[in-house]
Amino acid sequence: MTTAAPAEVTEGDMAPRFPRLRELLYQRRGFSDTEKTAAALLLVATIVALIWANLPNSSYDEFWRSTISLQVGQTGIQLDFRSLVNEALMTLFFFVVGLEVKREFALGELSEWSRAVVPVAAAIAGLAVPALIFLIFNHSDQTSHAWGVVISSDTAFLLGALAIVGPRLPGHLRIFLLALAVVDDVGALAVIAIFYTDEVHIAPLIVAAVGLVVIWMLRYLRFGQGPAYLVLSLVVWGALYASGVQPTLAGVAIALVIPVYSPRRMEVERAAELSRAFRQSPNPAYAQAAVRGLLSSVSVNDRLHTLYAPYTSFIILPIFALANAGVHLDAATLAASFASPLTWGIIVGLVVGKFVGITGMTVLVKTLKIGVLAPGLTFGRVAGGAALSGIGFTIALFIIDLAIPDPALQDEARVGVLAATVIAFVLGWAVFRVVDKVQPPSKMSLVLARPVDAKRDHFRGPIDAPMQLVEYGDFECPFCSRATGSIDEVRAHFGSDLLYVWRHLPLTKVHPHATLAARASEAAALQGKFFIYGPTMFAHQDALELDDLLAYAVSLGMDVDRFEEDMRSSEVINRVRDDVIDAELMDVHSTPTFFVNGKRHRGPYDAASLIRELNASRTDRTAGDSPSRPPASGAAGSGASPHSAAGPIAGSTARTAPVGGSDDRGASSGRVGGGAGATEALRGWAPANGADVLDDAAPGPVTPSAPPAPPDAPALPDAPSPPVAPASPVAPAPPEEGTRRDLGLTEKH
Repeated sequence: MTTAAPAEVTEGDMAPRFPRLRELLYQRRGFSDTEKTAAALLLVATIVALIWANLPNSSYDEFWRSTISLQVGQTGIQLDFRSLVNEALMTLFFFVVGLEVKREFALGELSEWSRAVVPVAAAIAGLAVPALIFLIFNHSDQTSHAWGVVISSDTAFLLGALAIVGPRLPGHLRIFLLALAVVDDVGALAVIAIFYTDEVHIAPLIVAAVGLVVIWMLRYLRFGQGPAYLVLSLVVWGALYASGVQPTLAGVAIALVIPVYSPRRMEVERAAELSRAFRQSPNPAYAQAAVRGLLSSVSVNDRLHTLYAPYTSFIILPIFALANAGVHLDAATLAASFASPLTWGIIVGLVVGKFVGITGMTVLVKTLKIGVLAPGLTFGRVAGGAALSGIGFTIALFIIDLAIPDPALQDEARVGVLAATVIAFVLGWAVFRVVDKVQPPSKMSLVLARPVDAKRDHFRGPIDAPMQLVEYGDFECPFCSRATGSIDEVRAHFGSDLLYVWRHLPLTKVHPHATLAARASEAAALQGKFFIYGPTMFAHQDALELDDLLAYAVSLGMDVDRFEEDMRSSEVINRVRDDVIDAELMDVHSTPTFFVNGKRHRGPYDAASLIRELNASRTDRTAGDSPSRPPASGAAGSGASPHSAAGPIAGSTARTAPVGGSDDRGASSGRVGGGAGATEALRGWAPANGADVLDDAAPGPVTPSAPPAPPDAPALPDAPSPPVAPASPVAPAPPEEGTRRDLGLTEKH
């Protein structure tokens, strides 16, 4: 009798470990696995350090006081293990911080003052108020010098805590706190450089300055950049160490002279050519050329940040916590700590100072109308983020080692930092729970987060029309393409009583070209062609590569050089990203999704269904009025006011992540292929009275008419459904997997 072999259990069949914790972490969108894992490792290292330091006959202090030396001739460096971590390994941490600071100020959130004024002002208050509170508790010369301990938040712990106890849909809150953390880091680094450097030797400082100049010039070196950066960085670090300046600042200084830029199309195309050459003839020479081409197409800042960020998050910061968080929590230490003004100055400074400073300055700036908060970023959410900002772990422990020479006082200060971290975490959790009760996230998904803005939105119809229809769409989505016919019928039915608005929601997981297409439409809007360019992309959804998009711009008479540059501009990138964040805040994750008069539409989106819901929700009729008006004559939208076009775009001119740019100016060739719903797409968004209408106030030449519709091509294989009947109440075809989940055909859970 044979015994059947046990069935093989694969990884996919196994129940996940810690399912409740995984569910808690992964239901919060907008946070990367890296941020969650880094915060978890930092917490584990802190607990291990506390346990190790409080074991009987602990070897914690003895181990970290062990020395290591490097001797070359008569010159050498001798450091104990803790100093090796704090002054050598942490240089790489500050290098990564410097890269982030450089990128944010050059291309990101802080590159345009209009977008950055609120978090910048809040961060400055979050630096100053805690320091003032600390000095109220500490007047003596022995402890007053440690005011820098309370000024900075720990970015890794902050984002990790936000992922665990923050709102399920963080929206703009995470970006607000990231921008705030960058300014916070700049302030902390400046304080370390100015106030915690005792004696400066000029000659080594000159060597360091020369080394930084040479590092800046390495951008012109064609070969061997990596080894050159490494050798010169070691020279700069050693020179700063010899000069008496805190050597970790070498990391920041080096990062600030490293170039950052958006990829240029010429380099990208060159890299593609080299890769094709290697594919056709694989050999070492072509392989090296292809690698160099790929690397040179991306800025050194981006490459180095991608390379070193995992090491700092997963190795260096946990080692730092292990070396510095080991406090002897015996009765004597705890008694001395909680009777010490140093400990209480740190606790109150971090917890109360950060909360009051950040929240108060945000309210003040908003009240004085100096800046504005992003959609969904309420004062309650800012207060929750401000409470979590009291977690000042990494730089706080770092400055303790610089500012306080007495070991006993260092232990008291570390107790204050650890206590403030726990209290700030609990306070942030409490604030977010209260905010969620006052304004439940479920209600936020039912209403439009950002009101229609004539200066920012793309719209058709009078801006003061009694009815609004807002669509979140994706230019590569076949359902959005087919929905344009329904929208035309709805606009024709209501005429000037309806305002139609388009907003972006590129579903990149199922539509890889959607983000590029959205940015192309925004670049077209800057030349007054948004509602002409969009139908062109709908008609050719199988041809949305960069060359195709440039070819469409040429065919519509646009300035293609300006078009390509605008696609890479942060004004365009931020405009698309803001729409995506607004959609995330409302838990919108499928296209097309409609909002009728500010309320989310559930169910089919055929013309008859939309007309019924618009009629039911309109509030401008009296009891005796007819429920709807007859369709307007002519093309869709007949009778629309002169405002029936897209409004101008309001946004920053900051530069952020690239789209793929160009330095080779001129028209690009592209293929033109008919996609599913081509006829409907070119008919969709039809201007009033059949005339092409430009975006309001948008510059650029006027194009007399949109391109003619090409012959219909076979439908896309992933959307084999017939077009929606013009006025039929029947729902559209079943959705593409992962694209439609709120058609009313399936129930959301």
